[in-house]
Parts: sequence; structure tokens; C-alpha cells
Amino acid sequence: MSGHSKWNNIKGKKEKSDAQRAKMFTMLGRQIMVAMANGSDPESNPSLKNAIQKAKQNNMPNDKIKALLDKKSNQDMSNYSEITYEGYGAGGVAVVVKCLTDNKNRTISDVRYAFDKFGGSLGANGCVSYLFDNKGVIILEKNDKFDSDKAMEVALEANALDCEDDEVFTVYCEPSISEVNKISSIFSDAGYNVLSADVEMIPQNYVALDEKHKESFEKMLAKLEESDDVQEVIHNLEE
Repeated sequence: MSGHSKWNNIKGKKEKSDAQRAKMFTMLGRQIMVAMANGSDPESNPSLKNAIQKAKQNNMPNDKIKALLDKKSNQDMSNYSEITYEGYGAGGVAVVVKCLTDNKNRTISDVRYAFDKFGGSLGANGCVSYLFDNKGVIILEKNDKFDSDKAMEVALEANALDCEDDEVFTVYCEPSISEVNKISSIFSDAGYNVLSADVEMIPQNYVALDEKHKESFEKMLAKLEESDDVQEVIHNLEE
């Protein structure tokens, strides 16, 4: 369920309109610039390496990525900070909203409005995060030549924790950016197409909604995604 749900999210991102794609590139660019605060060399800065990989996986042009890396200073990003909000959406779906902002008052206002308007409730930090497990997640594309048994062997040799063979092949590992980058590189070097690699919050269980509540919940998600400050919305809605 978790790998399938994550793959649906990836497909949704790849099918976004031009306007949504431009917003995503802005978001990914922010992540790269903030990560550069810890060094401009991806090989010695796991967060930067991961941000670059995410940009490539979402089809950001290489020249845009290079332009970001070539910048001599990241002073424009010095006021940005990461902040997470938690709460419940319509029907009791647990929601975690990850943001990157230079104005916390603006961000909390946008997030609270989305929750309140569509039947949700914003809570304190920790109110729903305990319902998720942090795991490293690497998703591989399955083509006609894909050998699941061989992929499993590679995963085991790389000290992965578990694998899931479905529409895509999902590899789980320790929730460390360094570990995710290491295992992702092992698969890439072995000729596999890595669709996504990151530390994810995986729901321990899922909540099913009727059509009325689901419509309200999807409207809340759409409203949250309108905010430039929102980087990711994680939830346990049963797809």
C-alpha cells in the first residue's frame, strides 16, 4: 500500500500543468539553495545531493540546476526556515504539512485557513506524526527487462531493510539522507532507473472517506498546494 500510494503521488507530480510545474521548480530551487548553506559540493553535502536528485527526478532542466549551483552566494535564502504543521483533515485523515518559509506568520495563516475552510483542524506538533514511520524510500522503475529477484539481491547487499514489488519496485532503508543517497547510487550505478529517493513519512494505517468528505479533503490539499511556502503534504488517506 505505501509504495503504491507513493508512486501515485509521483505520477501526479509528473502530470502537472505548466503553471504547477513552474511552481514546483521554484520549490525545488529553494530546497537546493537552502541546502547549499551547508556546502556547495553535493558529494560532501547529503542534503544538497538529495535536493539535486529530487530536482532531476521532477524533470528540472540541467541548466537551471547548474545556474543555482553556480551562484556565489545563498544570502537570498538566509531568512528561510523549515517548519512543520500537523492536524486532521475532513473525516479524520492525519495530515503533516512541511513548509519552507521566510515569513512564519504568513505561512501559518495560509495553512490554518486551508484546514478551517474545508472541515479540518490544525493541531500541535506531534498530534499526528506518531501515526507515521520515518523510512528511507527508493522507488525503481520496472521495465520489460526488470528482474525483481536481482533487484532484491542488490537491495540486500546494500543493507536495505525491506522491498515491495508492485507496479514499481520499492526499497526501504534507514531514515537517513546519507543512506538513501548511498543505496540510490548503488542502484543507479547498476543500471536501474531511480524514480524517487528520499526519507518519507509512511502511514501506519490508512483512513477511508466517503465521497463528501473526500471532496472536502481534496479541496483542502489543493488549497495548501497554492501556497508557495508549502513543500510537501503527507497524509494517510486511503487511495
